[in-house]
Amino acid sequence: MQKLGRYLLEDRLGAGSFATVWKAYDPELDTDVAIKVLADNWASNADVRERFLAEARLLRRISSPRVVRVHDVGVQNDRPYFVMDYVRGGTLAEKIGRCRPAEALQLAAEAGYAVQVLHSTGVVHRDIKPSNILLDADRTPTAVLVADLGSAKQLADASGLTVTTGTPAYMAPEQAFQTGGFDGRADVYALGVMTFELLTGHKPFGPGGRATLMADQASTSSLPTIPGELAVPDGIDALLRAAMSVDPGDRPQTAEAFADALLSPGAGDWAPARSSGPTRSAVWLAAGVVFLVTTALTWLVR
Repeated sequence: MQKLGRYLLEDRLGAGSFATVWKAYDPELDTDVAIKVLADNWASNADVRERFLAEARLLRRISSPRVVRVHDVGVQNDRPYFVMDYVRGGTLAEKIGRCRPAEALQLAAEAGYAVQVLHSTGVVHRDIKPSNILLDADRTPTAVLVADLGSAKQLADASGLTVTTGTPAYMAPEQAFQTGGFDGRADVYALGVMTFELLTGHKPFGPGGRATLMADQASTSSLPTIPGELAVPDGIDALLRAAMSVDPGDRPQTAEAFADALLSPGAGDWAPARSSGPTRSAVWLAAGVVFLVTTALTWLVR
């Protein structure tokens, strides 16, 4: 059996462009753990390596039962790794198309409260999606935890241009286009997309996300609706449409407010705050056109 430090690697839980996550066994503490290992081809990249270790430090600093906890950091064969709680129960991705509306809303709300923990510590996640939300089946009721802070950024540093990162299907327009910075409301947008997907079984704007639709159609008005046959409380459709608004000012202003509205019997009274900027839609329309033109030029010069 392969070892990493004192840990025995058992099963590969998942892999991405930059890292692989393993289920492992800690013989000294007699417990299962999860270990995230930086990919070998990125180990010598100083920027990627620092971002990887910054994720470990963030997870270690945020002490909450709603956020995965880091216990150890190490290096083997010049590849850094960090050791986290092993959370039994899978991810929200495994619940898509498999849960009733009431359960979907409860899970989405719990995810919102977990995201609020990050925001309360001054961190915006930037890659909220079902596979980054873990379910802890060892707790009753099942607990929901947020994981994978590899794209996270301090809110104080998120007010200007930065590297675009995240998953397109869940990415808020201001995050995708990098127009004027972003804040925790970008995560609220992702929560809205994720909740819609949990309820309906499909992504509201397809795999390319709303930014792609805006560029392709030069439109900011298209918003999906919850199918009438789904038994959701009054106001949930309006709440999700608000959460997925192009203008951050029209969304619930915090992840906690979004979660509260998902669970509130008075969700039907939801009314988004109106934007104070009358030309905001024109800004996004222009950004969409620029995005489309840039993409077209990229293909032309290939």
